[in-house]
Order: sequence, then C-alpha cells, then structure tokens
Amino acid sequence: MVLYGHVLILSGMLFLMGAGCALARRNLIMILIGVEIMLNAAGVAFVGASLKRGSLAGQAFVLFIMAVAASEVAVGLALVLYVRRRSGEINADRYNLMKG
Repeated sequence: MVLYGHVLILSGMLFLMGAGCALARRNLIMILIGVEIMLNAAGVAFVGASLKRGSLAGQAFVLFIMAVAASEVAVGLALVLYVRRRSGEINADRYNLMKG
C-alpha cells in the first residue's frame, strides 16, 4: 500500500521539475511543458488525497484541471505560432511583439 507521504513527495518532485523547466528555459514551448508538468503534479496530489479520504471529490477536481490544461495548451500554442510567424523564433525574450 502506498503511503500518502510518498504521493506528496512524488507530487512535490514533479512540481519542482516543472517549475525548474518553466523558469530556466527561454523557449516558449518548453515553458508550456513545464507548466503542464506542474498541473500534473497538482493532479497527482489531488488523486492521492482523494484516495486517502475515500472520496471522489479530488478525482473530479482533476478532471477540471485537465480541462483547464487542455485549453491552456490550445491558447498557448496559438500564441507561440503567432510569435513564430512574426519574429521567426520562439524565444521568450521576443514575446513583447504582441503589443497592440
């Protein structure tokens, strides 16, 4: 049987890896991947908590997290494609090109 502490440690490690990826990279796609890893870490923590409590509320909340993550990816990739077409690169420092 998996202890709840082990699930939280796994979730924390995933969150830190995602935060490190999002903060250390200048590539917009890698930043989006880091944010997705952080959302997955939150989902793992919610599922672990719902298994410990014996309710399905955490697992239902993970479905909402997945829906938000899917919409975030769609909008984020559209913005990345827009920046790529305007500047020819996907460097995060050039992201200020989208000002009106």
